[in-house]
Amino acid sequence: MNYQAVIKVSKGESTLSPRTGLDMPTILRNAAEIADLEGIEAVTLASLAKKLNIRPPSLYNHFNGLPGLRKHLAIYALERLFEKLSYAAIGRSGDEAVKQLGITYVEFARTHPGLYEASLLAPDSADQEVQQAGQKIVDLATRVLSVYGLKDDAALHAVRGLRSILHGFASLEQRGGFGLPLSLDKSLHLLIEAFLAGIHVMKQYGED
Repeated sequence: MNYQAVIKVSKGESTLSPRTGLDMPTILRNAAEIADLEGIEAVTLASLAKKLNIRPPSLYNHFNGLPGLRKHLAIYALERLFEKLSYAAIGRSGDEAVKQLGITYVEFARTHPGLYEASLLAPDSADQEVQQAGQKIVDLATRVLSVYGLKDDAALHAVRGLRSILHGFASLEQRGGFGLPLSLDKSLHLLIEAFLAGIHVMKQYGED
């Protein structure tokens, strides 16, 4: 399922009049704007209907209540993140590709804080569509890390480690967890460098 936006929308503006037909990309773009501006908890059927200038029951033609909205928004968020990460990896390999993935991941969370949170809050993480959207990101990271010769479980451990580092950094930053007057970008750079140093050690042991 692809929710790629076709029409650009200014923040805070309603995209529909009561006479205009709804489609899922339009609904999700507006839901994402609410999430980024006000937080994921502000995304309700009532708030979304108000932004779209429609009545809440109209949304039930597209998904089953708030859980359905949260599911589709999670998929939309994962697809947007995958697109950003894929673009960052184009023409790069090895350490440079990992660095760009890390920077892009954190920048996505900075630019789209509500949408990033939505990517983590699917009502049912076992849902097949949600899993497929998330797996694309895992597969991308696995391909980027494949140049280090990591295979099977070792490769998955490395992907988990990278995601944990980036998510932890992004989450702490969002919640104001870094209070000292130090460059956050420098801290992120050093963190990724430390991860890469560990990956090179894993590669060395794998070759021995």
